[in-house]
Amino acid sequence: MWAQDDLLAMLEKESAKEKVYTQATFKGTRLINGQTVETIAKKHLNFWISHRFGALNSGFIDNFLGLDEARIRLGLEYALTDQWLIGAGRSTIEKTYDVYSKYKVLRQSNKMPITLTAYGSISTNTMPSGYSLPSGNTMRYENDLQRQSFVGQVLIARKMNEKVSLQLMPTIVHNNKSESPDIANDLMSMGFGGRFKITNRLSISTEYYKNLGQSISNPYQDSFSMGFDIETGGHVFQLHISNSRGMIEKHFIGQTLGKWSNGDIFYGFNIARTFSFEPTLKK
Repeated sequence: MWAQDDLLAMLEKESAKEKVYTQATFKGTRLINGQTVETIAKKHLNFWISHRFGALNSGFIDNFLGLDEARIRLGLEYALTDQWLIGAGRSTIEKTYDVYSKYKVLRQSNKMPITLTAYGSISTNTMPSGYSLPSGNTMRYENDLQRQSFVGQVLIARKMNEKVSLQLMPTIVHNNKSESPDIANDLMSMGFGGRFKITNRLSISTEYYKNLGQSISNPYQDSFSMGFDIETGGHVFQLHISNSRGMIEKHFIGQTLGKWSNGDIFYGFNIARTFSFEPTLKK
């Protein structure tokens, strides 16, 4: 009996030494507007369709609660390894092209309490010089370099248990040209997000970005969003409401005008479809 107990204790001790990674902290690579710590499997491709309607308070007869308006982003992201992906997209907002990369530096396990992912992106505005922004400011460019914006972000998440996952997103956004003297070229923001799993295929998600050090005359607001994630095999559907219509960091962190208190709420959705480029084994 004692020999058997000793053997079991030895096996448990050896098993505890093995590193066991946490799986599926979030359902997709995006939480709502922003990124999650998740990447995708090597040689897999994600196709993203993101859609934002107009404000719910824009009228029923004239604007059908915002459904007459639409902003769209189409994006692709490809995994070079299980931890590293690259992506690109195009938004109708300011006719913006963006490219980005994510690398999972740390993975939560029985030996590591968090997952940490580094994220960086570059976006380029292709609107004609002299266009008017919703804020009332006018953007004029002297060269193409002024059209570019940069984002650096560290994503830190922990899967607390099978139902709850939490994430911090310290972020810096840099615009090569600011739209007015009241708005700094550099914007620091601290993001907070989370997911609560209801069933194996349904979860509630939320995210909030608190912008730091803005001047009183800055017209832009903090971005706050809530939504549902629905997983159906190779698809992830994300349905949400937000005070932001932006779908990249430059827009939803740096250019959110909507106020929840005024009813400036936008309905939107993301659809992600994953494709595999791994060779299929013949039977």
